[in-house]
Amino acid sequence: MASPTDTVRIFDTTLRDGEQSPGIALSAPEKIEIARQLDRLGVDIIEAGFAISSPGEREGIRAVAEAVDCVVASLARTSDEDVDAAIESLRGARNPRIHVFIATSDIHMEHKLRMTRAQVLEGADRAVRRARAFCSDVEFSCEDATRSDPEFMAEVVRTAIAAGATTINIPDTVGYTVPEEYIEILNGLRRRVPEVDGVVLSVHCHDDLGLAVANSLAGVMAGARQVEATINGIGERAGNASLEEIVMLLATRAPRYGLQTNVRTEEITRTSRLVSRLTGYVVQPNKAIVGRNAFAHEAGIHQHGVLANRRTYEIMDAESVGLQGSDIVLGKHSGRHALRQAFADLGFTIEGDDLKRAFARFKELADRKGKISSLDLEAIASDSLRDREEPYKLVRLAIRTATGEEARAEVTIQNGEGERTAEGTGDGPVDAAFSAVTRLLDLPVTLVEYAIGAVTGGADALGEVRVVVEVGGRTFAGQAVSTDITEASAEAYLRACAHARMAIEPGKDKELIGV
Repeated sequence: MASPTDTVRIFDTTLRDGEQSPGIALSAPEKIEIARQLDRLGVDIIEAGFAISSPGEREGIRAVAEAVDCVVASLARTSDEDVDAAIESLRGARNPRIHVFIATSDIHMEHKLRMTRAQVLEGADRAVRRARAFCSDVEFSCEDATRSDPEFMAEVVRTAIAAGATTINIPDTVGYTVPEEYIEILNGLRRRVPEVDGVVLSVHCHDDLGLAVANSLAGVMAGARQVEATINGIGERAGNASLEEIVMLLATRAPRYGLQTNVRTEEITRTSRLVSRLTGYVVQPNKAIVGRNAFAHEAGIHQHGVLANRRTYEIMDAESVGLQGSDIVLGKHSGRHALRQAFADLGFTIEGDDLKRAFARFKELADRKGKISSLDLEAIASDSLRDREEPYKLVRLAIRTATGEEARAEVTIQNGEGERTAEGTGDGPVDAAFSAVTRLLDLPVTLVEYAIGAVTGGADALGEVRVVVEVGGRTFAGQAVSTDITEASAEAYLRACAHARMAIEPGKDKELIGV
């Protein structure tokens, strides 16, 4: 049993591994907003990106590093170019960390790296030493560790520690291991490399077999004191270990495990909603901790028990994850200062032109529905952050539709070159609007996903729309909110197509990295 004072560090990789989910492309302001909320949440380390992938990625990492107080990590392979790009991205960081990785499994070394074991060892040594010359906080990861030869992986880890690595990560990159096997792997590593006890041991698990959180807990039981995870469990393929599940597992079962984290759990729900809105990845209703059904009770016997004593069917309080509490309510007579303060209370930093834009949206919405709740404000803030970065603006949408007739839409958009208008037809108003936008942007677009959700309840609720399109074999997402679903749909589709148009440039692809 661990000491009650033992703390597990939480390494959040939402902005790096999470962003590698298909269709997610966060702008620098969106990354900053998420990072600030992660800092308020109390994570110990934020992995802000993979610096070598593009100049824009480096700028995003730099902006995040300058915006928060916690440790900020930048990912790098073992090449000098990768490490130097990571160093450059963190020059303004208060607490920088370079995260170096290389694959150690035979299948990766042979088919992906095309490197010998000797070359991998030399690369790990050189990269860690190069990173350590910049900062004292260096993490080293053995990619595909759970399918690696234990003896060779131990040799690589020993080399990385000798070169100056202060955190050693043993990731389950492809979600292959199971809890008891993961414990054996980590215990075996500690036997082979006693030096591991002098550094922080970390685990990073993927959810391909649905075991990411279980494997992460197994890693903690085997002595890991850093867990790498993402908000809402987003990430490549089936995703990563869910940060909120790991944190609440350790908090709820603290008497058993004697472990704690530095996370302020009452910020969990707000963080989940922010990440969901800015990435466009909807949280499933039955998702543990943050799903809308997590504290709902349908069965009569459950309802009776909960009314008598909530502990009969609830193992944690909704308030402990920030799900309930005082609500902010503003109306159409509220001013800009009140709105700015309300945003600040919700954890958003909205100033200058962003505030002007958000205030205009707020007034428009207040005229339509009267009272504005905190959930509405979160949606307005997120949408305003998106709008700042969009090269195309939806200026006007006119719909003509009647029973038995084909729907027609007239769409006017604006960019730096002025306004353009086009008409489209379709099976309904949304299809017609999409057709008009496609004509305006002149792209061979395939609609992959179209989803509608309500921000709050009631007939006047804000509608939240997510659209995913495919262009040239790549997917791009757009999101928008409005009380008018057709308008939100057109805006989301325009944003997705605009992202596709901007991205189709040579040399701009961001390589997906699995750690």
